[in-house]
Amino acid sequence: MRKKKWSILLIGILTLSTILAACGGNGESKDGKKEVTVWAMGEEGKKLKGMAEKFEEENKDITVKVQAIPWASAHDKLLTAVASGNGPDVVQLGTTWIPEFADAGALLDLTSHLDDYPEFKSENYFAGSAQTMKYDDQVIGVPWYIDTRVLYYRTDLLKEVGYDQAPSTWDELKDAAEKLNARGDDVYGLDIDRNDQITPYIFAWQNGYEFESKDKMNFESPEFKEAIKYYASFFQEGISPTTEGIDIVQAFKDGVKPMFFSGPWMINIINDQAPDLKDKWAVAVMPKKETNTSSIGGSVFSVFHNSEHVDESLKFISYMNEVDTQMEWLDVSNTLPSRVDAWEEPKLKEDPLLSVFGKQLENTKASPKIKEFEKITQEFLASIERITVGGADVDSEIEKFNKKAQEIVE
Repeated sequence: MRKKKWSILLIGILTLSTILAACGGNGESKDGKKEVTVWAMGEEGKKLKGMAEKFEEENKDITVKVQAIPWASAHDKLLTAVASGNGPDVVQLGTTWIPEFADAGALLDLTSHLDDYPEFKSENYFAGSAQTMKYDDQVIGVPWYIDTRVLYYRTDLLKEVGYDQAPSTWDELKDAAEKLNARGDDVYGLDIDRNDQITPYIFAWQNGYEFESKDKMNFESPEFKEAIKYYASFFQEGISPTTEGIDIVQAFKDGVKPMFFSGPWMINIINDQAPDLKDKWAVAVMPKKETNTSSIGGSVFSVFHNSEHVDESLKFISYMNEVDTQMEWLDVSNTLPSRVDAWEEPKLKEDPLLSVFGKQLENTKASPKIKEFEKITQEFLASIERITVGGADVDSEIEKFNKKAQEIVE
């Protein structure tokens, strides 16, 4: 029995040693250069290596080691790094992860470095994006690339039901969707992805809802409930499907789902997979109730709290956030630049599709900055399903959700 326990302990020590060896190091490359380690997620991580090489050409004394991490394993890997204290120098974080890792003390406060790097100051970014930079009055990240949601719509089909332009208000959205839905069986007016956690919040923000604080959850507010009732009505009235059904691009092409909400990545997907739709579709800013607010997403670059190469890390982040670099990154990755100045570039300003995203970015909000947000959202999605599919009463279901959210943060 004792031998078995010691074997388990030895395995644990060896496993931890492997993790520390992978994360650690003295930060010096073999040729004596300062080595900056960067953890980047998904496809961005793979593509970032090429950009890092260009940075190295301009900074001969710095080597950048990029490790591409699949999104599926990134969260656990970051948790391990926090626990061991051996993380990268620079880390890419999705905007909804920032509160969790900032609260854990894993991210360096960049406030004292803003004088040396004025391009990191919040006025260089859209207001919604600037919200993602801070946590408890600390600047813990710099927006790298961003995204937001807009309305995709079939211009030809909207025109057939009396709309020469995209619906611009909640009333018009509902009216247009009803008319499109009435075209026949097995077609819909508006596709809403029920698995997309941010869409109900977008409707709430448009209806004047403001998240109060983690000390007092206010999801039961009239503004929030009214927005969820509007959201749910599309499903309850059969205007939006309650099942995923066919692929959204195919459904858009066939006219089955002539309107939907999505981000900038969908532009190239539609162009590539549905070239026959050329000149038959467009994008528009979100329809308005009190506001036409949409969400802000994307990623930030943060410096790990105990990095031994802070200056070199900041130089790399600064390089990646130069307008010219961001425009090059747009070509490489098809992700939108975070710097406001970049949106004055002709490629963005004069593009009929991308310029709409620039307009929408002027009115966005970030998800509530609480570390428990991901867990709360899972409860929220369960409530949404009970409402839209199960027919649960919105008022009572949202009150239960608000109570559960309060219990989670407590």
